[in-house]
Amino acid sequence: MTQPPPPPPNQPPDPQGGFGAPTPQQPEPGYGYPQQQQQQQQPTEPGYGYPQGAPPVPQPPVPPQQPPYGYPTQPQQPQQPQQYGYPAQPQQPQPYGGYQQPQQPPYGYPTQPQQPPYGYPTQPQQPYGGYQQPALTPSAPGGGKLSAQLQIVIAAVVAVAVIIGVGIWYAGSGGDGKDDEAKGTGGTTQGATGGGGNGAGGIGGGGKEKPPANTQAKMAFQVPQPKVPDVTDVSGSWITDKAYVKPGVNSIVAYDLDKGTPLWTLPLTGQVCGASRHVSADNKVPILFEATKRVAPRYYQQCTEIGLVDLNTGKLVWSTSITGGSAGDQKARFSEVTLSGTTVAAGGTDGGAAFDLANGNPRWKPQVNDENCYDMGYGGGAGLVAVRKCGPYSSQYVLVQNLNPTTGAPVSQYKMPTGVKYASVVSTKPLVVAADVGETAGDGSGISDFFSLDEKTGKLKAKITADADQYAARCRSTRVEACSQALVGNGRLYVPTEEHEGSSGEYGDETNEVIAFDLTTGRTVPEKADAGDKYTLVPLRMDGGNLIAYKAPPYDKGGQIVSIDGGTMKSTVLLENPADKSVRDAETSFSLNGAELAYEGGRFFLSETLVSKAREGDDRNYLIVSFAAGH
Repeated sequence: MTQPPPPPPNQPPDPQGGFGAPTPQQPEPGYGYPQQQQQQQQPTEPGYGYPQGAPPVPQPPVPPQQPPYGYPTQPQQPQQPQQYGYPAQPQQPQPYGGYQQPQQPPYGYPTQPQQPPYGYPTQPQQPYGGYQQPALTPSAPGGGKLSAQLQIVIAAVVAVAVIIGVGIWYAGSGGDGKDDEAKGTGGTTQGATGGGGNGAGGIGGGGKEKPPANTQAKMAFQVPQPKVPDVTDVSGSWITDKAYVKPGVNSIVAYDLDKGTPLWTLPLTGQVCGASRHVSADNKVPILFEATKRVAPRYYQQCTEIGLVDLNTGKLVWSTSITGGSAGDQKARFSEVTLSGTTVAAGGTDGGAAFDLANGNPRWKPQVNDENCYDMGYGGGAGLVAVRKCGPYSSQYVLVQNLNPTTGAPVSQYKMPTGVKYASVVSTKPLVVAADVGETAGDGSGISDFFSLDEKTGKLKAKITADADQYAARCRSTRVEACSQALVGNGRLYVPTEEHEGSSGEYGDETNEVIAFDLTTGRTVPEKADAGDKYTLVPLRMDGGNLIAYKAPPYDKGGQIVSIDGGTMKSTVLLENPADKSVRDAETSFSLNGAELAYEGGRFFLSETLVSKAREGDDRNYLIVSFAAGH
C-alpha cells in the first residue's frame, strides 16, 4: 500500500500519513542510570497522532488499601467497582542488549555459591493459599477490653504497617500518550491469586505433549558445524512431521528426524539473514536472505530479499524485494521477518513492509514522512503488532501499534514511557511487550519491565518490573521479535528466576524456579515450578495451558524436558537425556543464551544461531544435536 489507513475510531488523527523510515540511526548511547520514580505525572511530548497542548487525561482514583491475603479483616464499607487494570492492592515498586552474548562456561558445571533464592522472601511465610489465623479481640493488659478510641489508634498503626509491607502498586492507561506510566511490582506477593490460582478456573492442562512409554532418551543424531571463513548467522529452525529444518551456508537444509541425513537442500543466492518464528498451517515459512554471496575481506552483504519456503518440499515459493523509505530507489534493508495470518511482515531501519503470503505481492512498503517515523519490526502469530520509532534523534519515542494484518490499519496504539529506545513483542494476543526503560536492566537482558496491554484499546493493564538480579528472561533489545525464556498463556506471564543456591547448600548446588505474573494485576501468583537442586529451568514454549521447559543438567547428569501445568505448576518428565560423559559433553556444548532449543513429539533439538571459523583442536563444534525418546 502507498498510504496507511487512518487510525482507529478511538484514536486521534494520524498526522504522519504512512509507514516510513528515517535515515538509519547512529548507535545509541551506553547504559544510563536508573530513573527515579516521580511523585506525579510529568508533561511529556505528544504521542503519535496526538495534538499539542491536549489537556491531561484524568487519572482514575486509587482503590482503597486492603490487608494481605490471609490476614484477619475488619468489616468495611461498600466500595465502588475498581477501574479496569487496577489491582486490589497497591504495592511499592521493587528496586540481556547486543546481538552477540558474552561467552558462558558450559552450563551445569559448578559455579560460586550465590545468594538465597531471588524474588522470594527469606523470612518464614504463611503456607500457599494464605492460611488465616483466628481473629483475636483486642484486649488491654489484665484481660480488659480496649477502649474504642485505642482500638482505632491500633487499627491505624496496623494499616500503615500493611501499606509499608505490601507496597504501592500503581497502574494507568497507556493509549493517551503519557510517558511515566504505571509502576508495577516484580516481587512476590504472598497469597496473591492471579487468573484462578491453584489451578482453578480451568488454568493449565490441555497440552498435546504426553510422556512416552519410555522417557529415557538416546542421542538421535549430530550435525557438525559447516566450515565458514567468518562469523555466520544461522538463526532459525523448524520441525515438520518428517524433518528438522535449519539454515546452512547460502542454503536451507532439512534433516531426517531419525537419522539426521539431509532430505533436501534449498540453495539461495546468499546467506539467510532473518527467519520467522511462525509457520503457516501448510508448513510455509517466510525468510530473509542476501542477494549475493559473501566475499572477503568483509564477508558482508545487505539483507534485502524476502522469500517464502515450503518446508514440506524444500521449494522457494516466491521471493521479492522492495524499495522505499530511507533506502529511496535502492532495495530496502530488513533485519527481521514474521508471519500473521496471510501477511508476511518485515522491518528494519529502512522501515517496514508487508506482503501477501500466497504470492508475495506488497501490501505496504516503507515510506518517508515528516515525523521521522518508521516500523522497526513486527511481532506476529495470533496478531500483528508493529514497534514504531518516531521523532528526531535527540527526542525519539516508541509506539506499539496493534495492526489489522491485511491492511496495516492501526487498531490501537500505546506510547512507551520516556527512556525506552526499543521494545520487544513477547506475545501479540494477549499483547505483552518488554523494554529496558532508561537502560536500567544493566545485565544485557534487554528487559527492565514487561507491559501488559489491551490490544483493542491500547490501554496499559499492568506494568511488571523484572529486576535483572531476579529474573532470567532475555530479549535482543534492537529486535522486535527476539525474546526467549518468557512465555504468555492462561492470562499469565511465565519467567524463570536467575540461578541461586539450592537447598543443600553444597558447592555447585545451583537451581531456579519458574514463576508467573497475572497479566491483569501485574502481581505474582502463589504457584511456582521448582527446577530441583542442581538443575536450571528454561521455558521453551506453551503447549495448550502447559509450559514445555528444559531442565539444564548438572555436571554429572543429562538434561530433561518437562511439561509444567500452567495452573498448578506441577512438572511431568517427558524426556531424560543420557548421563554418559560423551553425550553430556555434546549436550552442554551449547550456550543456553546463544542456542535454539526445541521439543516436539518426543524429540529434543539443540542448534546454534551463530557459527564461526573452527578453532584447531575443538571437537565439539556441533550445528545440531538431537535426542529422542527410547523405544
